Amino acid sequence: MSDFRLSFEFFPTKTEEGHKKLLATRDMLATEMPEFFSVTYGAGGSTRDRTLSIVTELNNMGIPAAPHLSCVGDSKAEIRDLLNIYKENGINRIVALRGDLPSGMKASSGELRFANELVEFIREETGDHFQLEVAAYPEMHPQATNFENDLDNFVRKVEAGANSAITQYFYNIDSFYYFVDRVQAKGVQIPIVPGIMPITNYSKLARFSEACGAEIPRWIAKQLQAYGDDIESIQKFGEEVVTEMCQELVDQGVPGLHFYTLNQAAPNLAVWRNLDLGEES
Repeated sequence: MSDFRLSFEFFPTKTEEGHKKLLATRDMLATEMPEFFSVTYGAGGSTRDRTLSIVTELNNMGIPAAPHLSCVGDSKAEIRDLLNIYKENGINRIVALRGDLPSGMKASSGELRFANELVEFIREETGDHFQLEVAAYPEMHPQATNFENDLDNFVRKVEAGANSAITQYFYNIDSFYYFVDRVQAKGVQIPIVPGIMPITNYSKLARFSEACGAEIPRWIAKQLQAYGDDIESIQKFGEEVVTEMCQELVDQGVPGLHFYTLNQAAPNLAVWRNLDLGEES
């Protein structure tokens, strides 16, 4: 397990109180010695300055930080400036994404329209300075025209120069295996790391999943619905479900796990520590 990688994702906060909570969460998660922390980037670059501020602060605290960088709505000059700032601040990993479209923005906005174009541009500008992560969608990107096209889109990102990939979260484990099998059959050899979303609140999870196209299997949804407002039971059941899924993924040899933390420590640490991989990984 020496090459198994662990990473955690944060989102930029809007308040000083939120920022203090994020740093406290970071300190708790840092005890597990993750390979890196990633920081998201709002639709159309709406949190660009906060992402930059947080990722540089985190990167100076002992564990590398990786900013999300999206290309929708940004010019090449703006992206070039950001890349230079990240290089100057010792950042050497980026999560390269097309990015979500803000309300009213057309998909054609910006000089780079797709993630593979962004990856190619970063490589042209910075060579091999950055370890480039890209997104993978085991259950298809919600805006993809069909699954085959989505697979081809992923392959294009890899061919453009991606080093590894992080998936959208999922609870249907077969979808992950199928996706990996299909893209490997198309020649993809980079590590594909499962994205993990702990279950702590059913209504929020249902809303997220509807937006991003992640299926909540019927048996999980029905049990969560049955608990109603019993938060303790929801969290206990969620921990069991996600731990079992992660254990199977680990047993099947996935290259790592990437936790979508929602800036919380406890639910993610519970699942990770249930796997009892900390000392080995």
